[in-house]
Amino acid sequence: MKTKFLSSSLFLSIVALFGIGLVQVYSSSYIFATESYGDGLYFFKRQLVFTILAGFVLFSAVQIPPELIRKWGWVIWPVSFVLLVATFIPGLGVRVGGALRWIQLPFGIRFEPSELLKIAFSFLFASLVCRHQNHLKKVKWGWIFLIITLPMALLLKQPDFGSFMIIGLVATALLFTFGMNLKWLVLTGLAALPALYFIIWHSPYRRARVQAFLDPWSDPAQKGFQVIQSMLSVHSGGLSGQGLGQGQGKLFFLPEAHTDFTIAVFSEEMGFLGLMALLGLYIFVIFRGFQIAIKTADQFRKTLVLGLVLTFAISVFINCGVVMGLLPTKGLTMPFLSYGGSSLIILSFLFGIILNVEMHEN
Repeated sequence: MKTKFLSSSLFLSIVALFGIGLVQVYSSSYIFATESYGDGLYFFKRQLVFTILAGFVLFSAVQIPPELIRKWGWVIWPVSFVLLVATFIPGLGVRVGGALRWIQLPFGIRFEPSELLKIAFSFLFASLVCRHQNHLKKVKWGWIFLIITLPMALLLKQPDFGSFMIIGLVATALLFTFGMNLKWLVLTGLAALPALYFIIWHSPYRRARVQAFLDPWSDPAQKGFQVIQSMLSVHSGGLSGQGLGQGQGKLFFLPEAHTDFTIAVFSEEMGFLGLMALLGLYIFVIFRGFQIAIKTADQFRKTLVLGLVLTFAISVFINCGVVMGLLPTKGLTMPFLSYGGSSLIILSFLFGIILNVEMHEN
């Protein structure tokens, strides 16, 4: 099994993304780290440690017995909920940029519970489908609604609207895939529109993001600054790019250059051809994940892999959409490419579980 695992095309693709991510964090953060911390390698060294830990998590996840995942996987959801609650506890929760999304850990490390919650939903849903043998009509939706709603409400309280939307989209896709009546999905969606309108329009910063998305040039120095600088960076890359490390957008023109908007830095330095190659790698990883889900005979594993792949795919799509000016800005990182330990370690666990399924199916 170990030989199969190491030769898996999915595993090799993940290793490639690890490597590209390390190079990208170095390139996009060096100037900012030099000015802010007096050490150009500050973020790179931390990301290297995160990558080593992520590799350990990935290998460990591959070794978990499938029966253990089936029996206890759903527990990740309530654990995530408890961790979300902890972000609101003084002394534990850390507020950054107006949001309470992180828990302070020893050695200056912060953990973002919403990253865990995003993948926890797939474990919960897979357990639900398996327990009711794919007959969703038998589910006691009142209790399920309560169990799902409480953590989602905390996401809005933090606030973390991006994670809220990802879980909502994954839930909708899974419910549709596993036979929930389309009429009820449409009615639920229509009923949710007024709530979404209220959530967005009655929050000044969310409203500003939507207005900047619709017309960034109406306020280029404030509301539209991020998206304009992002599009300028992508455009200036041209066909073949400025060269690794030669991008200008990261020189304090592009906010969050090493996190939310790192793909704009990549586009500027590697150009359209480099961006297409990178997106091709992401598409292959997503395609391979869907292949594993389709080939898996076991209902629990099929549902779990499908949910995890959808979570990854939607995250990639949203980040790219924001960078290209196709979606309003959200605080979501680019999987594997952005700086951040929580995201990288949870992604490694996600793909460790998918590889686990692949190894046990072959």
